[in-house]
Amino acid sequence: MTAATVLDYDEVLERFDPVLGLEVHVELNTHTKMFCGCPTAFGAEPNTQVCPTCLGLPGSLPVVNRVAVESAMRIGLALNCEIAPWCRFARKNYFYPDMPKNFQTSQYDEPIAFNGSLDVTLEDGTVVTVAIERAHMEEDTGKSLHVGGATGRIHGADHSLLDYNRAGVPLIEIVTKPIEGMGERAPEVARAYVSTLRDLLAALDVSDVRMDQGSLRCDANVSLMAKGATEFGTRTETKNVNSLRSVERAVRYEMTRQAAILVDGGSILQETRHFQEATGTTAAGRRKETSEDYRYFPEPDLVPIAPPAEWVEQLRATLPEMPSQRRKRIQADWQLTDLELRDLVNAGAVDLVAATVEAGASPAEARAWWVSYLSQEANARGIELAALSITPTQVARVSALVAEGKLTNKLAREVIDGVLAGEGEPDEVVEKRDLAVVSDDSALYAAIDEALAAQPDVAEKIRGGKVAAAGAIVGAVMKATKGQADAKRVRELILERCE
Repeated sequence: MTAATVLDYDEVLERFDPVLGLEVHVELNTHTKMFCGCPTAFGAEPNTQVCPTCLGLPGSLPVVNRVAVESAMRIGLALNCEIAPWCRFARKNYFYPDMPKNFQTSQYDEPIAFNGSLDVTLEDGTVVTVAIERAHMEEDTGKSLHVGGATGRIHGADHSLLDYNRAGVPLIEIVTKPIEGMGERAPEVARAYVSTLRDLLAALDVSDVRMDQGSLRCDANVSLMAKGATEFGTRTETKNVNSLRSVERAVRYEMTRQAAILVDGGSILQETRHFQEATGTTAAGRRKETSEDYRYFPEPDLVPIAPPAEWVEQLRATLPEMPSQRRKRIQADWQLTDLELRDLVNAGAVDLVAATVEAGASPAEARAWWVSYLSQEANARGIELAALSITPTQVARVSALVAEGKLTNKLAREVIDGVLAGEGEPDEVVEKRDLAVVSDDSALYAAIDEALAAQPDVAEKIRGGKVAAAGAIVGAVMKATKGQADAKRVRELILERCE
């Protein structure tokens, strides 16, 4: 049996129950690193944001970043966690080329936040409560660049380059308890959980949650239990999955891959795996260690953290309106049905529509642009809605031009296309493309008279009281004005002309 062999998904579900465990790593948006004063800006020249502490040089000593600790507690509170009255850091020992100290300063059995939960709404409105095991503080590693190979991984590469700028960037790792009983919806639950968590972290403003830049990464643990079994199967951990779609695909693939091995009489290796975007498959990484292999011990260079209850309550008071609460308020304010709200959420358009309304558009107009036309454009480009090169303010301006009678809906779509193409602000696109509505009645009368003269039989029908026939003349005028006339106004003028 080859590594690519998989079992039909329906057969997987007949034979096995999937169990998930999701570990999400969140890079905090602090200005400096977790234990030193080096900057954390993304995209700097390699190895320019380093110092003796984050490079692990002898004699250097760490100092805890207070803002990172506050962010960790705010995340814990938003996830309904208990905040530890006393916790400490530990050294997690393992060798990896891009880890300059050969250990990671993390937290082990004494995390800062634990025993939480997050409600996740699936596409059909089903709510799943995901239990949170812990949210703990740690530091990120550096980054390896493998040169000369076909895959960008170390196997087959000629050499590797190391960039330590990311080493020491504050991380929060959020770990779920085992997610059981999801059956065929397990991949969907995984995606929805990461999406919901990303929205919550964005609302807290503790991270830019850019999965494409690695500031939010998901490790997806998957195992299978035979029907009727009581013990979990051996798990694999698909590392650093960096998009919502890939989280869902990785979980689904691992279920089918593991099932094929088990049905064939094989056993699952406890290992890390890497998701292959091009094929939707996973590839073996390294054998997965247990906690004992990491030889955790308390970090001797850092004192324990004991946040007073007063500090915790002060931070609780800073929590913003949570995304789920905000959606309920928006639904009531905009008088949306459950289905309309679900469409808004599934399109990833809630924040965009809200910002467009704040910029002056009506909720109905804002929804119409983002959920229909712009969603289609995003799908055609294969990107998320928020990645389109148009802002809520620009959409609101287009909506205003329509409301003012300066654009028709058809012309407005052309203006949106121009903005997406990088032609400037909406008003600039209108001017450059000469898209303004023809509002001069004298110009419209000239086009109407020409159309009536060209279709005298239609003109006679209108004069005889058959006003529905005016549609043919409206169409001719719209064609003559290249769609830049207000059809309603044209119809009024036609009827006036034929009195």
